[in-house]
Amino acid sequence: MYWRLSNLYFWFFALLGGLLPYWSLYLEGQGFTYLQIATLMATIQLTKIVAPSVWGWLGDRSGQRVRLVRFGAITGSLFFAGVFLEPGFYGLLLVMLAFTFFWNAILPLYEVITLRTLGQRKDKYGKVRLWGSVGFIVAVGLVGAILEYVPIQSLPWLLLPVFAGIAISAFLVPSEQGERKPPAPKGSLKAIVTHPAVVAFFLMNFLLQVSHGAYYTFFSIHLEQHGYGKLSIGLLWSLGVIAEIGLFLVMHRLSRRFSIRQIAIGALTLTMIRWVLIAEVTDVLAVLIFAQCLHAASYGALHALSVQYIQGFFGKHHHGQGQALYSGLTFGAGGALGAWMSGFLVDGFSTSAAFWGGAAAMLVAIVITWRGLRPPPAPAIQTAG
Repeated sequence: MYWRLSNLYFWFFALLGGLLPYWSLYLEGQGFTYLQIATLMATIQLTKIVAPSVWGWLGDRSGQRVRLVRFGAITGSLFFAGVFLEPGFYGLLLVMLAFTFFWNAILPLYEVITLRTLGQRKDKYGKVRLWGSVGFIVAVGLVGAILEYVPIQSLPWLLLPVFAGIAISAFLVPSEQGERKPPAPKGSLKAIVTHPAVVAFFLMNFLLQVSHGAYYTFFSIHLEQHGYGKLSIGLLWSLGVIAEIGLFLVMHRLSRRFSIRQIAIGALTLTMIRWVLIAEVTDVLAVLIFAQCLHAASYGALHALSVQYIQGFFGKHHHGQGQALYSGLTFGAGGALGAWMSGFLVDGFSTSAAFWGGAAAMLVAIVITWRGLRPPPAPAIQTAG
């Protein structure tokens, strides 16, 4: 099961590796403005506000999460094919919204499948999830190398084999029994989401993703403006994910040595430093390499902490909905708002200004986390009425 679970992570994040570093460059090559690029990039996150909740609810009610993952993989791939029609800004906006609505259903459902399959061996999650990072690195390097020789307009064609890999790997995961969960205690979800520590947790992650808006939308354009080639851009993206892999491998040791609050505050502080370095010292390669290594903190540590935090707080009755809320409120709303706001900052000032905006968001997140984040409570809180 280890390889079956790891396989889909590999292909899912390989698609992200082919898409995130180069899609803004593809859109720029198609003649779109910075605000249009920001809007189109925001759709990747925007549908996470709704899609994970819809699919998470269906998964919790039916117990057929594997079938839903397969349906999302196939349907999302079919909608992405609309890119080849070159439909213009509004047409591409509709294509991206439709594609990401189904594609964004896959990961939250699959996180639940993975953790349920691991059972008591949840400490092995990092070793399964790291294959997603490997897939990202392979795709970033391969696509970046190919784009040195072919025009950026070829990018959608380069992504087709990855879509095939996602579809095939989704069908390698064994089907579930389709067991429905027992009814949750009345009012239990409300008790969880209104708990002050949970509110602080979601605010922290919301601001974290707001700060990543500039990174996911304009990092490649920022580097290109400073003279970096496409392969160099791809390698710098990969470096961040390599650091993330290293973090996943040692996260269980950090969790035993430091508290949730200490890890979160440390990671947020390093993330703030990262955005400042990217904004101001882009031309110094050694500093930029160090900044990319901090991706281990800004994504790896906080994501690994968050997945287990959700399970601890939301319990078996609401695990799927908790994962959906995490994806929707943070990656969805936070990521979309961050991408859109960074578009205004780039359009009005510069790409550096967008990264300074991300650093400011991190400063607010540090204060909120310091004051409000606490470990998951005793199981009795999870079922309070």
